[in-house]
Amino acid sequence: MSNYEENTKEIVDSFIEQMGMITQSEGLPRIAGKIIGLLLIESGPFSFSDIAARLQISRGSVSTNTRLLENLSVIERVSKLGERGDFFQMSQDPYMKLLQGSMQRMSKASQTIKEARNALPDSWQASQKRLEALEQFYTEYLKSTQKLIKTLYSKE
Repeated sequence: MSNYEENTKEIVDSFIEQMGMITQSEGLPRIAGKIIGLLLIESGPFSFSDIAARLQISRGSVSTNTRLLENLSVIERVSKLGERGDFFQMSQDPYMKLLQGSMQRMSKASQTIKEARNALPDSWQASQKRLEALEQFYTEYLKSTQKLIKTLYSKE
């Protein structure tokens, strides 16, 4: 292997590891982040076995984490003509799907908080005020996410 290839492999491996750390800091499994990193930086799609071998993880970990990433619409399961088994690749426009999922969760949280605040008796004003502040946080978060979507996708 030439120095160029060795350096490139180090860069790729480092990126995959760092994606694992970034994803873990966001509350998701590190392995899920490594799978994202692999699918972003190397050509795919990849089979279960390819992912397990490349990341040196068990097929069970691949299964658990690909299912999670599929549910988040970050990756998708595909087939290859003449090949058996499932393959995985990044979803089309996974970032929009992540933003939309985040907005749905924040909207639901905001509604739950609003309902609780409105249901409290007037004698609970301090609690109502705290809930109102939290509701305002979610409202502003939703507005900023909508603005982000508009900024990112209005040029298409």
